[in-house]
Amino acid sequence: MCALRPVLPRHPGQAGVCLLMADIEPLKPSNTGWLIADVVADTWAFGWARTAVDLGLLALLADPQWQPYVVFPGEFVAPERVVTELLPADAEAKRPLFVLLDATWPEARKMFRKSPYLDRLPVLSLQPDRISHYKLRRSRRDDHFCTSEVAALCLELANEPQAAQALEAYLDVFTHRYLQAKQQLSADADNAAHQRLRGLRHVCAD
Repeated sequence: MCALRPVLPRHPGQAGVCLLMADIEPLKPSNTGWLIADVVADTWAFGWARTAVDLGLLALLADPQWQPYVVFPGEFVAPERVVTELLPADAEAKRPLFVLLDATWPEARKMFRKSPYLDRLPVLSLQPDRISHYKLRRSRRDDHFCTSEVAALCLELANEPQAAQALEAYLDVFTHRYLQAKQQLSADADNAAHQRLRGLRHVCAD
């Protein structure tokens, strides 16, 4: 997988991602947060705990160059906090920073409720026009997306389609290789997912 990493050019105003990771989430082989870090240059990851908060996280959320958004379903949030589009850029032209709760759905709900430092931030409620294609963990609902899928939706909203497409293709390749490895089978390096990613990598390099 390392050799297949998409390399995207950096540009002013580029969006960032802040992963707030539950418990052992970083240790799960099916976790897709690391894929985001490979594609989005400005990605941070912090462990979550109910009784403590990383000072580095607080500093990042307070950094004036960023406009943080907690990405979470609006149906569970007070309406006055919910946005479905990015806020208009002010005179300081703040860059969007998407705060993703990297956890199972029950864990994410607990994290959202028990993180008072997130209460002052707008909540971005995504309105996807497609269902999840994530195959590595089961969910009872088609509108539950894995972390990389959520990040790709956010990048689309931030008008970064190249990064969104690269992340989606990277996830497809990772999914294929993960499932093949579980069955002790070789990956098909010429399947549709690999071809799409190679095509996008050439575009990114240009």
